[in-house]
Amino acid sequence: MEFSNNPIVPSTPPETSYRPTYNAESVTVESLIEGARLISGMVVYSAQIREVLASVTRFAPHKNSVLIQGESGTGKELVARSLHSLGAVPDGPFVTFNCSNLMDSLADAQLFGHVKGAFTDARVDSLGYFRSAHGGTLFLDEISELPLRLQPKLLRAVESHEVQPVGSSRTYKVDIKLISATNCDLHAMVKSGSFRSDLYYRLNAAVIVVPPLRDRQCAIPALIGHFINHYNQVLGKSVRSISQPALGVMCSHSWPGNIRELAHAVEHAILTIDGDEITRSALLFLANEVSEEPGRAVAVEPVDRSKEALQAERGGFSLELAVEAASKEVLLRALKATDGDCQRAARLLEVSRFTVYRMIARHQLLPARDYHNLISRQRRAEENQFKVERDKYYRSLAQS
Repeated sequence: MEFSNNPIVPSTPPETSYRPTYNAESVTVESLIEGARLISGMVVYSAQIREVLASVTRFAPHKNSVLIQGESGTGKELVARSLHSLGAVPDGPFVTFNCSNLMDSLADAQLFGHVKGAFTDARVDSLGYFRSAHGGTLFLDEISELPLRLQPKLLRAVESHEVQPVGSSRTYKVDIKLISATNCDLHAMVKSGSFRSDLYYRLNAAVIVVPPLRDRQCAIPALIGHFINHYNQVLGKSVRSISQPALGVMCSHSWPGNIRELAHAVEHAILTIDGDEITRSALLFLANEVSEEPGRAVAVEPVDRSKEALQAERGGFSLELAVEAASKEVLLRALKATDGDCQRAARLLEVSRFTVYRMIARHQLLPARDYHNLISRQRRAEENQFKVERDKYYRSLAQS
């Protein structure tokens, strides 16, 4: 199979860390993506991702199950889509489902379908995710969240290639490629009894491990360039370069949230700036997380003057800094009044919750790691609340 060689990382050896050189004040987007390739949506540069791509091309033509392992934010769904697009039926359906969204009372119907009248709210027949993926690929994300009671049914469907809709005596053949993904240690879950061993061995017939971003630091410049191009299109911006100090900050960051965190950082920076270059001032929420480990990217010196010092230096006549100071004071008062609840603080300030997050990042009220953990906790809380309200709604339908 021949791949596109469209350039999309400096010509640094892939196995080494990228060390920005300071012989120029900025780096253009074209220089960032030079030497990399965009294959099936994946930015391919590092040796680790070339190995992932090799596994994808090896497993894609076959119908065997594939298990994708990796930390949150490493791009597991992108790997799954590559397995589908490079497989035998790229024009077939690609159906995705997150197992954490299974509703306990309707889980069987969600996966395997149901017939009209099978339960109170079953007004029409439903194919379910397995039959919807017939002739293509079914991607089950967060497979570790699959309830134990459903695991034997999933195992039977995978082994027999057939499903039985809820309320029906008929079984249907399904021709699918099953791909599952997890950020958990399924082998440890098997030992603890929270995941069936027979299902585990069926799912991991082929395994692809997606490495965290910290293990492929040399690819960070190419990814930055890729996301700059992406968000230029999405946001209608025209960012053309990144300053060397800003690039140093991003190459030295530990990226605990992996590529997802990097993408959000680029988006944040592009939204923050008014010009066509990302500068270090747009990345202040990352500046405190610069690595000083030997063998990693060059550490960037901290900002040497505070906003207060700059304000004093200008005789107190900087409108921008005065507005920033007032913004920070109002935000702190709102967070104090709501005991740190960002949702309630957003209501007080009459802004969106994500505006509060951006303000927290801009004013450096939390280290970068804590900032992204905060967002993750908020999202999980909202998802849990959504599930509670959803289940409550279905129970009310069943009782009516």
